[in-house]
Amino acid sequence: MTLFRQIYSLLFGLFLVVVISLAYVQFTQTQSFLTEQMKSDLNNTSNSLGIMLVPDLEAGDIVSAETLINVIFEGGYYQQIKLTWLVDGKQQVWENPITIQDVPQWFIDLGLFQTIRKESTITSGWLQLATLEITAHPGFGYNELWHTLTNAIIVISILFLLAILLARFGLTWILKPLHDIAEHAKEIAQRKFGPDMALPKTSELKSVVEAFNSMSHQLKSIFSSLDEEVTELRKKNLVDQVSGLPNRQYMMGRLNSWLSEPSNGALMMAKFDWLEEVHSKYGYQVRDETIHLLAEKMQQQLNDIAPSVIARIAAYEFAFLITSAEKEQCSKYLQTLIRTVNQEISKAGCKPNEQFAIGIAHRSDQITVSDMLAQTDNALQKAAAENKVFHWFESDEKQLYTREQWRSHLSTAITNKDFKFKWQPVYLSDRDEVSQRELYCQLNIGDKEIHAGQFMPYVELLSLGSLLDRCLIETITETGLVERNHEPIAINLTFHSLSDREFHRWLNKFLRNTHYTQRLVFDIPEAGVYSDPEACQELCTIIRDNGAHFGIDHFGRQFGSMAYLHDLRPSYVKLDQSFAYYDEHEHSSELCRALVNVARGLDIQVIVTGIQEQVQLERFEPLNTHAYMGYIYPPEKIQL
Repeated sequence: MTLFRQIYSLLFGLFLVVVISLAYVQFTQTQSFLTEQMKSDLNNTSNSLGIMLVPDLEAGDIVSAETLINVIFEGGYYQQIKLTWLVDGKQQVWENPITIQDVPQWFIDLGLFQTIRKESTITSGWLQLATLEITAHPGFGYNELWHTLTNAIIVISILFLLAILLARFGLTWILKPLHDIAEHAKEIAQRKFGPDMALPKTSELKSVVEAFNSMSHQLKSIFSSLDEEVTELRKKNLVDQVSGLPNRQYMMGRLNSWLSEPSNGALMMAKFDWLEEVHSKYGYQVRDETIHLLAEKMQQQLNDIAPSVIARIAAYEFAFLITSAEKEQCSKYLQTLIRTVNQEISKAGCKPNEQFAIGIAHRSDQITVSDMLAQTDNALQKAAAENKVFHWFESDEKQLYTREQWRSHLSTAITNKDFKFKWQPVYLSDRDEVSQRELYCQLNIGDKEIHAGQFMPYVELLSLGSLLDRCLIETITETGLVERNHEPIAINLTFHSLSDREFHRWLNKFLRNTHYTQRLVFDIPEAGVYSDPEACQELCTIIRDNGAHFGIDHFGRQFGSMAYLHDLRPSYVKLDQSFAYYDEHEHSSELCRALVNVARGLDIQVIVTGIQEQVQLERFEPLNTHAYMGYIYPPEKIQL
């Protein structure tokens, strides 16, 4: 029971006790007063009537005596009058039944008034003439008591209703600061730090509000410091201090996670020997400044061509990971890179197209990290040996389909819902129990089995992401997969769905009309949160309001603040797979620990991804993560 109801009930009870007590006192006093009044009236009547009957009794005039008694009896205040003549023993009785108007019979049956009688002897000198017995009629008492009681009940009821209303509004106004404190406390418990509460006028509550505001500031400061710690650790461990670009360690982690995800693109390695000439001519300070300016120019020019990661992996070597692009787009990226480098070479006083080489290898199906690095390095060495600016590593793998063929196949598959499914279990760290299952899809085109790594790049390229997500969500619900499976099913949303308002409206309507929404969870890529935070906020609100859950995928991959966790409030985060490949003795374990602490501090579950061996999993035990997944438990086919 709330404090408001407790106080309200207490006041209500006290008011009832007071009212009942006052009503009882008033009732008993009125009853006693009416009883005494009837007794007094009965005495007066008995004495007066006895005196007036003396002459008639002396003369033996029965008629006159009856007439006199009838006059008194017809007044209605007496129930019975009994006259007994002592001369001959004759007895005359006058009776009036107990019928009272405007008073309910049940009230009369309560017997609130005892029978009041008065018996007297009428005498003439020493001679006794008759005995007179008068019984008072209780009608007067009941009538007066009933009207007094009903009037009191009406007045008390009106006062009671007014008191209830005034108490309700008064308590609401008085306890409003306490209600605000409770709501503020709930937000703090959920790690939501809003503006300070206004200080109430009540002195006791004022100190409480001040304490809550102070606590909120301190907790907010703690989480801000954790966010800053993550940023500093990233700069320290994953960023090259001269260029401001990611270093070799970050590039290797991204390369591992990139090859484990469905995507396309290319890896480029460049060796800029002209920077050695700048060093010999002008010294290391000018060289470092040149490297810094070159890094800024490359980021400005290349990020507009295709999404990529640019890293400095050695003194004069740079790596360019184009995470999603076809070969034509990679060629445009390469030409822009060459033009940007030549501009900086000219500014440094060196000859363009000399003393630098670039090797490129395009991603192929099922390629490993070592093979990708070997192909790129071979292309780089080939370009340097032949004194060429760049060299493409030629792969024997042929492209499955053209872009238009992919469009036709994917559109048909989405329309007909021809996708097959696998799922990968996510196990809890503290017990052998599945917490959720992450869904993967594949496609059969003719006699070929096409996995997501082959067709997903074209889904994004052709802007079919939201249509594919709708198809997958509808398929798993229509086939009863959500209903049959007790663990939540995680669905990876594409980048296109995050910013597609039409998909938002469809998902909102779909979740409202779907049972078991608590068994649907949605993975949102962290890169999408940074690219369109407003759209992600709208989508997350729709998911949360309809009873489903969502989490952040590839958590910790992006260089940016973790403040978005406060706004989105995800149920879980999935650590980027790159953390599973870091050696435990590297400083990256500190960054991983800081990321876990940020999420756990916000009461967000942390799921480790990319686990392939038990040794990897043991490295995360000291971090107290909640769950893990990877090819330690490979994906399983689903029979729909």
